[in-house]
Amino acid sequence: QVQLVESGGGLVQPGGSLRLSCVASGSIFSLYTMGWYRQTPGSQRELVAAVTTGGFTNYADSAKGRFTISRDNTKNTVFLQMTSLKPEDTAVYYCNYKALNGLASWGQGTQVTVSS
Repeated sequence: QVQLVESGGGLVQPGGSLRLSCVASGSIFSLYTMGWYRQTPGSQRELVAAVTTGGFTNYADSAKGRFTISRDNTKNTVFLQMTSLKPEDTAVYYCNYKALNGLASWGQGTQVTVSS
């Protein structure tokens, strides 16, 4: 099993920035994708951004140009730098780990609130 611990959420004003972090521990495969998803009440969880071990990235259209995902493979950590935040970015953000064999884990979630 893989455990994920997220940090970095909080309250920020529109136009502000936040950096989320997620550390993975446990039985981690050498090749895996880590990503960030978000969910609001009554909606399905949606992909925000993901990055493979080799550094290939994938972003939701809503995140392109504002969010940057990165990872430190030596520390099994993934980051999400969020800038120019909007009220519609308000959600619970979840870290995700997915190995090539399909095994996946989720973090507990961290609340991001964008409000003046």
